[in-house]
Amino acid sequence: MSTQETYEPQTIEAAAQQFWDARGAYTVKEDAGRPKFYCLSMLPYPSGALHMGHVRNYTIGDVISRYQRMTGHNVLQPMGWDAFGLPAENAAIKNNTAPAQWTYANIEAMRAQLKALGYAIDWSREFATCRPEYYVHEQRLFTRLFKQGLVYRKNSVVNWDPVDQTVLANEQVVDGRGWRSGALVEKREIPQWFLKITAYADELLRELDHLPGWPESVKTMQRNWIGRSEGLEIDFEVVGERTPVSVFTTRPDTLFGVSFISIAAEHPLALKAAQANPQLAAFLAELKRGGVSEAEIETQEKRGMDTGLQAIHPLSGEKIPLWVANFVLMNYGTGAVMGVPGHDQRDWEFASKYDLLIQMVIVSPAVRAAIRDLSHDAARNADPMSAALGESRPLDVLEASGELDLVEAFQRGIVVDGAYTDYGYLVNSGEFDGMDFKQAFAAIARKLEAQGKAQRKINWRLRDWGVSRQRYWGCPIPIIYCARCGAVPVPEAQLPVRLPEDVAFAGLQSPIKADPDWRRCTCPQCGGPAERETDTFDTFMESSWYYARYTSPGAGDMVDARADYWLPVDQYIGGIEHAILHLLYFRFFHKLLRDAGMVHSDEPATRLLTQGMVVAETFFRAGVDGGRTWINPAEVEIRRDERGRIVGALSCDDHRPVEIGGIEKMSKSKNNGVDPRTMIARYGADTVRLFSMFAAPPEQSLEWNEAGVEGMSRFLRRFWREVVQHAAQPDHPSVDVAALTPAQKELRRALHETIAKVADDYGRRLSFNTAIAALMELLNTLQKFDDMSAQGRAVRHEALQAMVLLLNPVTPHICHALWQVLGNAECVLEDVPFPQADAAARVRDRLTLAVQVNGKLRGTIEVAADATRETIEAAAQAEPNVAQFLKDQSVRKLIVVPGKVVNIVVG
Repeated sequence: MSTQETYEPQTIEAAAQQFWDARGAYTVKEDAGRPKFYCLSMLPYPSGALHMGHVRNYTIGDVISRYQRMTGHNVLQPMGWDAFGLPAENAAIKNNTAPAQWTYANIEAMRAQLKALGYAIDWSREFATCRPEYYVHEQRLFTRLFKQGLVYRKNSVVNWDPVDQTVLANEQVVDGRGWRSGALVEKREIPQWFLKITAYADELLRELDHLPGWPESVKTMQRNWIGRSEGLEIDFEVVGERTPVSVFTTRPDTLFGVSFISIAAEHPLALKAAQANPQLAAFLAELKRGGVSEAEIETQEKRGMDTGLQAIHPLSGEKIPLWVANFVLMNYGTGAVMGVPGHDQRDWEFASKYDLLIQMVIVSPAVRAAIRDLSHDAARNADPMSAALGESRPLDVLEASGELDLVEAFQRGIVVDGAYTDYGYLVNSGEFDGMDFKQAFAAIARKLEAQGKAQRKINWRLRDWGVSRQRYWGCPIPIIYCARCGAVPVPEAQLPVRLPEDVAFAGLQSPIKADPDWRRCTCPQCGGPAERETDTFDTFMESSWYYARYTSPGAGDMVDARADYWLPVDQYIGGIEHAILHLLYFRFFHKLLRDAGMVHSDEPATRLLTQGMVVAETFFRAGVDGGRTWINPAEVEIRRDERGRIVGALSCDDHRPVEIGGIEKMSKSKNNGVDPRTMIARYGADTVRLFSMFAAPPEQSLEWNEAGVEGMSRFLRRFWREVVQHAAQPDHPSVDVAALTPAQKELRRALHETIAKVADDYGRRLSFNTAIAALMELLNTLQKFDDMSAQGRAVRHEALQAMVLLLNPVTPHICHALWQVLGNAECVLEDVPFPQADAAARVRDRLTLAVQVNGKLRGTIEVAADATRETIEAAAQAEPNVAQFLKDQSVRKLIVVPGKVVNIVVG
């Protein structure tokens, strides 16, 4: 075969990419005459190499972008680098190099990998977030927010990684250890800078209802994270103290069940009590070890110690002990929580451990009635409790529902088998007995408010965003500290505060903290000696507004008027792991930009797709110490059974068996990553792209399977061969619709049904695997079509031309070449309109109907599309296999569902 007759992906892909680059095919500008489409995938961290998760993410975006271009949109698909962060710092320390040098080298390598995959990216908008021309705008916004009161500094208890010497977000604490270092995390109280995201809490929650293009799972996670709750903030006087202890609760109906108050280790009352109690002081010091993440707090063993202090119940006047508990955090709410063990499971576990009172004060409607039944003697004596409880219910009903134990627990006056956490009716609550939740909330609130002991409040789980990080490789926080003036923002004219890039590490200490020359400066207010802030920003800062910067390359401020053309993002793509923090900060920053007059929309993205992970087999050998050495799948010879299941594996090095570890997310820790460069070199970029889109729906996990990659390669070779062989025919006349044979009509019908399906899958459903499956089926149909007449060749030519265009978003290189093989002018395929389905061609001349007898399939019939009911009924009863089941039977009913099925009821 000649070169043209053989599918050679490396040659074809290099030629296509050279063609696109030479013409600046994907560089776009604003065009008021065309509808815009902004397609954005989350920017990568420049770690040095792409993994298959990157490939899947960016291929999804590229398919959407190329399809939208073909439907006439002016498409922006940019790329940049989330370049700051601790990994670069750790690599620099390990490899004795500067983070900047390591980062820029990685960017060069990864850019080449992305280009090898043929993505339709506008590279003219590329930036790295570690460059001062990018982060200067972030610093400028921060100083403006400082002046508006949306930035502040305060001491905060944080997760401190003693190895990486930095603050960790709650999500970076795994099983009490730092996510990268593995060191046990400590609690530390240090000064931190905060952005007042809570000022936007209500809007961030409310606007979720206006994002129909976002997955419900993501919106639910954000609603829970923001966590709006209505309740009472109640003051409990403390014996011997002038200041009460305040608690917030959403369940004031359980107030009479309070048997202790738990306070944080950092609470002023705990610290004061510890001054005269060495044992308590030692306990508080011990609690400093361990993180502050909610996940850790919920799962850790409940521990506490009595402070010796007592609070006064605001309604009953009873004295209540104050305990320090390891599950209460000072920076969440008031740092104090009322303990209601009868109706909170965590409190129940704590009270059970330390032998504290567990009092039932809420019962279900059934229990409420049964207590009356059990207390009928007291009811006859007009007992107030029984009168409040109302009508009785039979005890057998309670026993059947499993609630009889609650009645017995009520009789004993305690809860012994776990907390009852549902809403219900009050008991053991004095004047409030018999009330339901709403009645009790209102009545208790009125009484406490009248006494000045409580106030209604709306509380938020969301906390202000701590943006300080005690590391070097990040954007410098533009603040100057002056002994006379305090914290002063750097004047805008003096921005950017540049991070020095040519540095060397002395141990783990940040080079800017260790450099007195960098720290020293002059106060911009009084002109006196001052020092710069040496903390740097959380890298979420850079990734919260990058989407906007793409719209306005070279702008003097964060964005300019071009942002109004491109924003909001039409399609945002990224992993579900970013559902909370990144996407919440992303939305928050957009509102900051809006309120600064830079953008004029409320939300940054109208549609969100969260793609699943890429997973692969893992293999290992166990060491004598019980540890595991993970072996890359590329270094393993796999044995499979007849069904393709793995039944054994040998190391390619020594040909000895290795253990099979199961399917896991591709990661460095499990050494099960597949290098895209190897796959591209072996199969070509189009094959890798095709497999990553076909193997699973985009929102589900994709299991890497090289046999599947080989299958995609075979499909492309078949397609190439089909097009080349067809193009070798002498001529390709136009289709004469009026002269088509039934077989030719059937092929055109299949073609135009496929066009309609693929367009819907690409544009509305984002279901790329089903689109590819439909195209595979169409190729099978084409290969069975052996009509070599002029009209047969014309129909085949129409189908192959359409297939090239339909496949182009997924496999653009081969389609670029085949478009020319089919005799079309050399051009960028995205400028060729996406095929339009011909409604007339999709009309079926004949229909295949299933025939059922008493609901069971017994045969099929083929009838004219316009056949009468009588004709269909006759054909169904005459079908040979169906006729066998009608012998000696009387037809009681005959049901025809047009276009689908005939059901004959006999008996």
